[in-house]
Amino acid sequence: MATETGTQSIDRAAQLLVRVVESARAPSVGELAEGAGLPKSTTSRLVAALERQGLVQRLGDRGRLRPGPVLLRYATRDASSTLVELAAPALLRLAAASGETINLAVPGPDGVEHLAQEDSPHFVGTTDWVARRVPFELAANGKCFLAFAGPRAATPELQRIRISGYATSIDELELGLSALAAPVFGPGGEALAALSISGPTARLTSERIAQLAPLLMEEATALAGRLGHRDHARGAA
Repeated sequence: MATETGTQSIDRAAQLLVRVVESARAPSVGELAEGAGLPKSTTSRLVAALERQGLVQRLGDRGRLRPGPVLLRYATRDASSTLVELAAPALLRLAAASGETINLAVPGPDGVEHLAQEDSPHFVGTTDWVARRVPFELAANGKCFLAFAGPRAATPELQRIRISGYATSIDELELGLSALAAPVFGPGGEALAALSISGPTARLTSERIAQLAPLLMEEATALAGRLGHRDHARGAA
């Protein structure tokens, strides 16, 4: 009986994972439970197990569910190319155009995870972000993931990000540090990753951010196309 119960749990967890991956919009635990015909308590327990293994993740205050970092990294493999390899030319172009630090990041279970970086030539502003994790709410790339986590953004700031197509963080993560980021959408329209430009607030003024934002979004859109995203329309609130 114990073996049968364990097998049933595996089947149910797999069913929930498939629903999260194939859902057109990020589902809540309640929606998953209703769709699978399971008690909400059972669904919560199974989702927690999937979350611990990095197979699903919750984004935003309402905790809607998206594929986790393990699946996202696997989904971005293209033959021998990885997401980092596919993004490398964009990082180089953005670094050359801006003279600032460029990062590629993905959403993790506890915050933004930085995968790759192209350094600034300046002495001031060069920080190695690779393998560092930062809170979603304080980082420009984290705000991108929150803004596009569900069909509607929860705050006016996140709504503005959905409309403009990029996010900023001015003196939030650290005093004197500013950044702008644009989402990189995957084949299903999910914010799979984000490209960001960061540097000292003295250099990344509001005027400079406005100048760099179109180029950043252009590179993010091009990278999304290489990952299989075909609907380039932005701004659906």
